Amino acid sequence: MGKRSADGFVGVFDSGVGGISVLRALVRELPHEDFRYFGDSAHAPYGEKSEDEVLDLSRAIVGRLCDEGAKAIVVACNTATSVAAPTLRRERPGLPIVGIEPALKPATEATNHGRILVMATPVTLRLDKYHELAQTYGAHSEVVSVPCPGLASRIERGNLDAPDLARLIEGLVGRYADNARSVVLGCTHYPFVRAQIDRALGGGVSFFDGGAGTARRLRCRLEETELVSGRARPGRIELASSEDTPAQLALYREFLTLPL
Repeated sequence: MGKRSADGFVGVFDSGVGGISVLRALVRELPHEDFRYFGDSAHAPYGEKSEDEVLDLSRAIVGRLCDEGAKAIVVACNTATSVAAPTLRRERPGLPIVGIEPALKPATEATNHGRILVMATPVTLRLDKYHELAQTYGAHSEVVSVPCPGLASRIERGNLDAPDLARLIEGLVGRYADNARSVVLGCTHYPFVRAQIDRALGGGVSFFDGGAGTARRLRCRLEETELVSGRARPGRIELASSEDTPAQLALYREFLTLPL
């Protein structure tokens, strides 16, 4: 691929709608950049697939975005960041690739000696990267890993105020009600149900996710590579999905404007 242009777009991808929470942080940090978002809803969620499957799917999406002219890539998925980002960086050394990881560092800095729940997919919680983060930043806090099978796939279906979703969240975290000070949202889908999680935990819980840190890192990488847009106009956002139906794209647009 030839020299990348600052006028190009930033490609952002996730296994489905979840990465839109990261996209929103990117737009706040870099309002003049064009973003092209791809949600792989046909294969969601990545957090319940094998590592080989996640790598193959991520590689194919990045290839497609690069063929379309992406100047940088944001891996807006905790699982894909841990599983695929190192390989993608080796395979495409000239391409800025920014990932996301559970926000354990800011959570432990803000919650001294308190219990911190880390809600994430089973795959994310099994990976060495997560255990390294927990050991590095959890020395002075009680870090409790909470696997959340089925939660990302349920959020994919929308209708976030439905009773079945409230029951699912209650089953995952209800036993920690009134006994947790902070929650790290270790899957990009989970910020969309922050209010429901707070209710299940008794209210007044502090939440941390990696979206803002990813946005700041993208800004740094674009500045380092002289790829920051010089446009005066607001950036454009394009949404696409591997489940290419009007209903799915309408759901993506809805998540782009949901209160968080």
